[in-house]
Formats: sequence, C-alpha cells, structure tokens
Amino acid sequence: MASYKIHVQQKEKVVQSVAAALRTAVTVTLRHEKHRPPAEVTLLLTDDDQLKSLNKEYRGIDAPTDVLSFEVGETMPGMDEDEPYLGDIVISVPTAERQAKQGGHSLKAELQLLAVHGTLHLLGYDHEEPEEKTRMWWAQASILAQLGAEITGPPEETEE
Repeated sequence: MASYKIHVQQKEKVVQSVAAALRTAVTVTLRHEKHRPPAEVTLLLTDDDQLKSLNKEYRGIDAPTDVLSFEVGETMPGMDEDEPYLGDIVISVPTAERQAKQGGHSLKAELQLLAVHGTLHLLGYDHEEPEEKTRMWWAQASILAQLGAEITGPPEETEE
C-alpha cells in the first residue's frame, strides 16, 4: 500500500515525541494539500551554522534562517521509482528555540510550524508576493489548527 515516508535526521537532538509530531505535521500537510501517497520527505534538524551556510550558498544571504526547503520532485538515484521524493526540509533547532521563546510557545509548536511551512514550499507555495503570502499563511493556519498546535503561524513581522 502506498504511503508517506517521512525521515527525521537529527544533528540537533529533540525528544522522540517531537520527532513524531514533525512526521505527523508533514503527513497532515500533504493530506491537507491533497497530495496522494506515495511521497517521501526528509527533515533535517540541525544548527545555525549549517543553515547559514546553506542560506548563503542557495539564497545569497550570509545569515542563518529558521527553515529552508529543497524541492526535488522526482525519484532520487537508487530509490524506488514508485516513491516520489519531494525533497528536504532543513530546520535550525537553535533558531526555532529562540523563536519559540520570543513567541511564548513551546519548541514543539515552533518546529511544527516550520515543518508545515517547509512542506508547503516543497508543494510549490511561496510568500514573495502579498497574494502568495496570504494563501500560504492561510494554509499554514488551517493545518496547524488541524494538528491542534498551540500556534497558528509566524508573527506578521517575521520574514525569511
């Protein structure tokens, strides 16, 4: 039976229940957006140094960020052709911790938001233009509510 395969790799360790919540966040996002299985996504929980390096290399911004998504949209070499690989979501746990503290919510809630946000990017969402941002923020809020997360989205002043 076709399914979603969500891998969580941890350079920065989080408790197992949080890793499970992130798998659920990605799965719920895929279902919310009516993306049928099979699909495969990797979440990498890492540090500010790695996000800064990736941000500089791929976006030309020499600063860390909270989340980056790398869409593949096809099968990777050596993978089952029936399992489309959507891409990778890279999250900075230290940045997520700071944002959670600033927002007055848990690290788990912040990581759920970032996992949803990253998955939406893999599915083609963006927030460069006001209409795109409205559409993406609405989808995030709807998915986070479905997850029962303690937050519905990023503060308005937060920009990537």
